[in-house]
Amino acid sequence: MFLEHFPDGKNQHGWIEIVCGSMFSGKTEELIRRLKRAEFANQKILLVKPTVDDRYHDNNVVSHQGTSFNAIAVKDASAILDIWKNEPVVAIDEAQFFDQGIVETCNFLAKKGVRVIVAGLDMDFKGVPFGPMPHLLSIAEYITKVHAICVSCGNLAQFSHRTVEQEEQVLVGAVEEYKPLCRSCYNKIAH
Repeated sequence: MFLEHFPDGKNQHGWIEIVCGSMFSGKTEELIRRLKRAEFANQKILLVKPTVDDRYHDNNVVSHQGTSFNAIAVKDASAILDIWKNEPVVAIDEAQFFDQGIVETCNFLAKKGVRVIVAGLDMDFKGVPFGPMPHLLSIAEYITKVHAICVSCGNLAQFSHRTVEQEEQVLVGAVEEYKPLCRSCYNKIAH
């Protein structure tokens, strides 16, 4: 039973918290920071990421800075519930790459008393809401928007400018394919 994971036997209230922002804003670093705090408190954790994100490691979640945390790569949102073993903390990295089923999965887990931590890009390279992120943002109890630094002017950046000529929405990449820009600098060079 789920309540066996809570030492006092009381019903745990679940919720959804989102960490969003542009590329290079520290989303994954913040996700891992929160997980390390939960781990220190001896809470069981399930961390998942989409299989499409294999930039740094096939399974582990790895930030651009090299910070890493054990994870399981899954093909779609329904697979999360298949591997969930009543962990009281479930974290999802790169949520924008999941199908819309991620919304139902997060809601289900929160209703079961789980702390659900989600990290993802809120906008794609064209500056439009990305995948299921708008819906996730609307149902979350807590939202943290993190910012990168604009590589052109040094102001806060919230746009992920793609530097290569590919129009597909999903292009998993890093500094070779993207650079963070503020609104003003993005508008000067955006399509």
